[in-house]
Amino acid sequence: MNEPIHIISLGAGVQSSTMALMAAKGEITPMPVAAIFADTQAEPKSVYAWLDWLEKQLPFPVHRVTRGNLTQESLKIVEFKNDPTRHWVKSLIPAYIQNKNGSRGIMGRQCTFNYKVEMLEKASRKLGGITRGQKSVGVIQWIGISLDEIYRMKPARKPWVEHRWPLIDAGMKRHDCLKWMELNGFPKPPRSACIYCPFHSDSEWRRLKEQEPEEFAKAVKFEHDLQIVKLKTDNQNGKPFLHNSLKPLSEVDFSTEEERGQLNMFNNECEGMCGV
Repeated sequence: MNEPIHIISLGAGVQSSTMALMAAKGEITPMPVAAIFADTQAEPKSVYAWLDWLEKQLPFPVHRVTRGNLTQESLKIVEFKNDPTRHWVKSLIPAYIQNKNGSRGIMGRQCTFNYKVEMLEKASRKLGGITRGQKSVGVIQWIGISLDEIYRMKPARKPWVEHRWPLIDAGMKRHDCLKWMELNGFPKPPRSACIYCPFHSDSEWRRLKEQEPEEFAKAVKFEHDLQIVKLKTDNQNGKPFLHNSLKPLSEVDFSTEEERGQLNMFNNECEGMCGV
């Protein structure tokens, strides 16, 4: 039986970038056969520019895979099959909802699973030559979760995949990753997450607004477009917002969580695949 291949789940953020570069320098073994970047097509420009640079530093290929454009799919209006006069829109991102009766809720979330997890599994299956119904492990998937996020560790969904967390094995936290990058003469990686992720902390929203204003403007526009789309549909008739204050993103005061007593929801995302 062939030995399982090693593949990096590359989010192109701090942790997974550090992990990939450590592997390139032989500090994590064995050498992966590839890294896979699951692209929602909704990351900020800084992430794509970083990924272009990172690919040139690695001795193994980076495969960019995508299910499609998350932004476009989130705004697509679809007719009910049995009633073309009624319409609905997919609930792909966990936007906060202000219901007509004054209550609040949250939209269903499929973004991480559909646009990250499934695409990583599909690409890994192909690279690993996994056969239909295979139960034996054929792929070791490296995930860039650091020691300070150990609660995000999840077992693999498929029997032919085994998850590995090299940064946790090395006892490294996020700040250790940044220190390693600096000591090795590498630039600081960007934060990897969709520009309009409702689970952004206020500090991340503020960073995006101050450091990447064009990307923040895209998030503001997306929120507005999503609200317009929801007015035209018959499912989940509340008004969506990207910030849990239920205020328009352009009007929110992004003070720190400590100042406002607001929780950081980002690390509650499923499968531990976002933001690394």
